[in-house]
Amino acid sequence: MKQQSGFTLIELIAVIVILGILAATALPRFVDLSDAAEQAAVDGVAGALASAAALNHANNIANDAGLPTQTALVSVAACPDVAGALEGGLPSADYVITPATAIAEGATGACVVTFQGRTANFTAYGVTP
Repeated sequence: MKQQSGFTLIELIAVIVILGILAATALPRFVDLSDAAEQAAVDGVAGALASAAALNHANNIANDAGLPTQTALVSVAACPDVAGALEGGLPSADYVITPATAIAEGATGACVVTFQGRTANFTAYGVTP
């Protein structure tokens, strides 16, 4: 008589139940990642704007000290002006930078970038070339 080998029906059902439980707990974590992705996109743009503003400010300080700079200064008198310092500009016209209040030369301003209801903060530096 030959002995058969393989899995029993009970073992197969147990594996299917375990996989179902794992899928039920892991799936909700990955289903709605679009909100997190949109917020990450806005955070990334805010970080880029903050870096561009800081570099523009540093170039302005170097220029005022009589040191040669390799990039042209961008005049920043309000938060929306920082987009001009961002190489390539904003990724979309749907990004809105507020507030538009005046920022004096060398002063800082708290700014907010908004995209599809998501917001992120960055700091702008006033620059008058």
